[in-house]
Amino acid sequence: MNTANILFIDDDESLCKLMTMNLKDAGFTVTTESTGRRALERIENDIFDVIITDFKIDTISGFDILKKTKEVAPATEIIMLTGHGSVENAVNAMKQGAFNYITKPVDPDELILIIQKALETQRLTNEVKNLRSQLLEDLTQYDIIAVSPKMRHVIEMIKRISDSDATVLIEGESGTGKEVIAKTIHYTSQKKDGPFIAINCGAMPENLLESELFGHVRGAFTGAASTKKGLFEEAHHGTIFLDEIGETSLNFQVKLLRVLQENEIRRVGDTKDIPIKVRVLAASNRELKKLVKENLFRKDLYYRLRVIPLHLPPLRERKEDILSLTDFFLNRYSRKTGKPKLAITKQAQVKLEHYSWPGNVRELENTIERALILARENELQPEDILLDETGEDPAQDAAHRLDMTLKQVEEQHIKLVLKDCSGHLTKTAKRLKIGYNTLWRRMKEYGISK
Repeated sequence: MNTANILFIDDDESLCKLMTMNLKDAGFTVTTESTGRRALERIENDIFDVIITDFKIDTISGFDILKKTKEVAPATEIIMLTGHGSVENAVNAMKQGAFNYITKPVDPDELILIIQKALETQRLTNEVKNLRSQLLEDLTQYDIIAVSPKMRHVIEMIKRISDSDATVLIEGESGTGKEVIAKTIHYTSQKKDGPFIAINCGAMPENLLESELFGHVRGAFTGAASTKKGLFEEAHHGTIFLDEIGETSLNFQVKLLRVLQENEIRRVGDTKDIPIKVRVLAASNRELKKLVKENLFRKDLYYRLRVIPLHLPPLRERKEDILSLTDFFLNRYSRKTGKPKLAITKQAQVKLEHYSWPGNVRELENTIERALILARENELQPEDILLDETGEDPAQDAAHRLDMTLKQVEEQHIKLVLKDCSGHLTKTAKRLKIGYNTLWRRMKEYGISK
């Protein structure tokens, strides 16, 4: 069954009626216009998959129709109707972006065949566009490192929900990989051939967010020069990922709740509803249950989103994954930078494992990329791994020291005391109960600066 929206433009009203009957019988939704002015207004205000236009409608030409369509809806395909004497014009229009032409008198079967080819071309173009956008990203980001029991549980949950259309709420600290998990859910589900569209709800004001998600009609607000599809429509038969959902206003949450309940959206400024079939994944780095108690998030929306809850543990609670993730990122950035993959010394491994990673996986990834770029040897050394010292994990200090040599323990202790004494050497030496010159020699030996 065809579901495409067709606009048929011709100043011959009897031809419009005939084509409407034939195209509707073929399963298309058909709109007709017999004047050029009305046709141009229709193109600005409505969305069509294919436009079929006579080359000459009163004072408006096929070139005018083509130009306006490519301005407001570049993905819409144009089919030209032409008499035998103006085939050359139709060919020129194809060079400027028209899909094809058909000569009058119109053969309905031939026209339907051309429409079907246009729709197939449109579908393939969209697929290529989606594939290209995916390939622009590093495809390995969809891999999930899961050595730790907590991450193995997450993987097991993804496997169990892959065949479901249920809404999923993904909660976890910033940097834990919520979008990676959302993409994995999509690309392992039955909707994997549909679009995956992500939006950061906390990154834009409420009125703009509503227009982006639900679309708008021409004139709905200042600057709305034409009708625009929203991301929910773009994600039809696919998945939409609403990141930072906890940052949205209560007013917007009411509208989103209606979409989830009714499976339909209404463009800003419109009076009609549009049915949608989209799987919704939402994420938040704030605890939504706490926001509900503080009356900052709607309780009914919370439960509507939390049909399937997924909690991503912070990296400090899945330390078994740190070295595997490190190896993963070393592979990724050695490919990206063209540098050979470096080994990592035991001391560097210890440093990575005993850091608390407040920025989670994202911080680890950035740390490894930086270390690979700055490394001066064929192995990553502890000094290549630049960490935020406030992220050191005191609870791991004893275990950390068991893996260190006496010199390493001495070096670390000198650094800690020096920092606590604000770089004052005399105070540091006194705290360490060693002479000033001994401290100076140790600092020189270990490469420690004030």
